[in-house]
Amino acid sequence: MTRPVDNLLETRAGDVLQRMRGDIIACALKPGSRLRFEALRDKYEASFSTLREALSRLVAEGLVASEEHRGFVVAPVSRADLEDLTDVRVLVEKECMTRAIGRGNDAWEADILAAFHRMDRLQKRLGPKYYMSEEWAGLHGSFHFALVNACASPNLLEFRQKLFERAHRYRRISSQFRPYWRPKETQHKAIMDAVLARNANKATKLIERHIRETTENVLEHAAHLFGPDDRHHPASEASAKPSRRAR
Repeated sequence: MTRPVDNLLETRAGDVLQRMRGDIIACALKPGSRLRFEALRDKYEASFSTLREALSRLVAEGLVASEEHRGFVVAPVSRADLEDLTDVRVLVEKECMTRAIGRGNDAWEADILAAFHRMDRLQKRLGPKYYMSEEWAGLHGSFHFALVNACASPNLLEFRQKLFERAHRYRRISSQFRPYWRPKETQHKAIMDAVLARNANKATKLIERHIRETTENVLEHAAHLFGPDDRHHPASEASAKPSRRAR
């Protein structure tokens, strides 16, 4: 039988994990920065064991890197990682979307419409700098999740969400250097309309273009953070991932 104290510890560990993940995605913890236990203990008011568990989970998610004999660092950003991440996201997102279109019901369609409405309304209220809002980012994520939520594969959805969060970190980094943001409301609506029309071929083509265009925008505004070509740079090798051109 689970004791109340065990539930409390699990809740506490989950809270620390969520906060740390959020700080990495929002770049409050900078890419490549060292994660020292003493500083983390003060920041998150957590024990070393709780912090180690959270960091191990974040290593598995690709947001933190473990360096032998040197501890943990926030996973660095690189052109190679971004391009590889983009390719994998395209594959997973298209599969989730195709499955969702084949399985979705009326309630699923209503959730998509509601998610789009909330995101679109907030975007219009915020104006040109809407992309700097974490509230909008949350609604944006909810909209994209609603599109694929009916795919009927919890494991696939969990993997997709981890990829989405890693991509958001790149978007968040580039937003700091953007003088403007190309509005995406017409893209989002076009994707939604294709999904609701159960046109899987059109919907998957649109979502691929949407993802790849976002990557191009990140490279346009934040490429100076990656260097001229980091495919053989130690920072990209640390991620231990193969790469290929996104286009």
